Amino acid sequence: MKRQIIDTIEQYSTIIIHRHVRPDPDAFGSQVGLKKLIQANYPNKNVYATGSDDGQLSFMAGQDPVSDDMYEGALVIVTDTANTERVDGQSYKKGSFLAKIDHHPNVDPYGDVLWIDTHASSCSEMIYELFAEGRDVKGWKLPDESARLLFAGIVGDTGRFMYPSATGKTFEIASELIKYNFDRQQIFAGMYEVERNLLHLQGYVYQNFTIDENGAAFIKLKKTILDEFDVKAEETSSLVSSLGDVKGISAWLIFVEEEDQIRVRLRSKGIVINGLAAEYGGGGHPLAAGASVRTWEEADEVIQKVQKLCARN
Repeated sequence: MKRQIIDTIEQYSTIIIHRHVRPDPDAFGSQVGLKKLIQANYPNKNVYATGSDDGQLSFMAGQDPVSDDMYEGALVIVTDTANTERVDGQSYKKGSFLAKIDHHPNVDPYGDVLWIDTHASSCSEMIYELFAEGRDVKGWKLPDESARLLFAGIVGDTGRFMYPSATGKTFEIASELIKYNFDRQQIFAGMYEVERNLLHLQGYVYQNFTIDENGAAFIKLKKTILDEFDVKAEETSSLVSSLGDVKGISAWLIFVEEEDQIRVRLRSKGIVINGLAAEYGGGGHPLAAGASVRTWEEADEVIQKVQKLCARN
């Protein structure tokens, strides 16, 4: 499949790369890392990484403005996005050929060519594997900027290599990437340094979460709470793993109230929770998923279902 994607890349002079909405480091890393990789090896091609800019990830990369007419005759690649509803920018359908590169379960097999590897720690790991194939068959080079982005993506999706998804292959790839010329401290600072108000909200989470006797935990962050701590809803993504440090927790939910919905972030230390996320229009990995609900009554339904999952295990 990697060879087919390489052959497809070579056939198109314009390549537009998308990723999912509300990007995380792996979304940016795989998307822009692939862009830089293609540009370095095919300098005559027009390659764009498009989507809404994300202020929190500005330390990684920016996004390119792309108009609808640019899709005519173009190859479109979507990275790190399991289903079409989550693609950032619905113009991705307007290209001549669509490729999907992803490491989530293939619940929505869109695209003309699909490379899915659920065993990969991250989509950034897959892009490195694509580079390795290109290096062996086409003499590809990996630019420093691409290495920086792929490393950041792997770090983000493995929780700094602490999640079970980090395999021996993951560590081997990371050991190759750090040989390139980029500032790892800048990456870690951008990903993990937080403002004081967010730390105060994290303290609120620790003080106010609820846990039952089976290790099911949750916290509701309503708009009034976010306003009290002067934190935007999108900034709470850095708090998702916080409750994972609490002894006795098996699975946890963080609800974040936004203007038009309530975001649900689900995490687990062993219980599979992405099926539950799918019930509410979401999805993700077995131990890390997301969804949305419309009301706090729906949120309570999700809590009850997680509690039942924990009680059965």
